[in-house]
Amino acid sequence: MQKYTGAIGVAVVALLGWAVEATAQWVEAPGQGWVQIAAFHHDTRTVFDEDGQRERIFADGHAVTTSLYVTVALGVVRGVDAWVQAPLHQLQYNDAATNRSRAGLGDVRLYLRAAPEAFGITAPFPIALRAGIKLPGGDFPVDAEVIPLGEGQRDMEAMLEVGQSFYPRSLYAHGWLGYRARSANTEAARAPGDEAFGFFTIGGSVQRIGWRMIAEGYLNVQDPTIQGIAVPSARRQALTVQPTLSYPIGRGAVEVGIRTTLAGQNVPAGVAFTLGYFHRF
Repeated sequence: MQKYTGAIGVAVVALLGWAVEATAQWVEAPGQGWVQIAAFHHDTRTVFDEDGQRERIFADGHAVTTSLYVTVALGVVRGVDAWVQAPLHQLQYNDAATNRSRAGLGDVRLYLRAAPEAFGITAPFPIALRAGIKLPGGDFPVDAEVIPLGEGQRDMEAMLEVGQSFYPRSLYAHGWLGYRARSANTEAARAPGDEAFGFFTIGGSVQRIGWRMIAEGYLNVQDPTIQGIAVPSARRQALTVQPTLSYPIGRGAVEVGIRTTLAGQNVPAGVAFTLGYFHRF
């Protein structure tokens, strides 16, 4: 059962965690920035198995994840901004044998992003390099009866971001390609394997209603290992899409979206609903 309580919990947390970065913003000016509070809800009885086929979770399993992410970005100096993201999770996993639940702090992410302006260079379009680290937010119990709240190891990430505004039309595009170097989870005696990932969004507005269509994907570029043995069947990948609408309220905007996993391997299937508030300061 540990295969399902642990793997489903870790995969759902990972899948939803990367969704929060999906607000397209250029590098912030010094002292300026934004905060985003986003809630996610994912309820599923199906997964994409090791062959990429969609199937029901073993033993009539049912995974429910409700998460709250707080993300803050702040301009540090000209051409450089910093990001921090902290999540709280409420996880439930039920099957024919028993019911399990756990709540608490998940993995925390820290980033620095630099544009050419930081080096006195004027770029013809928005471009930046972003690098960061993901830190375990708590312990990683190796216990079939306990759902982990994170992935249990440190990750290092680097990505190249590009964007383009099509002003005077209310239209923009933004995306990145990146690489995630993933360390070993010593408590679980496994290494998840490095990953490549990508993100693309196109968005705009109609009257006061903002819209975005987001596509994200990631895949293992190394075989995961368990107790030092490579396990190709444990490779993880996913392709998701997320249409999002926003509407200005107060000094920010309310955002609602539907996130769907179109294809994957060793990840949960189904739809996640998102609700958030974005505020610039």
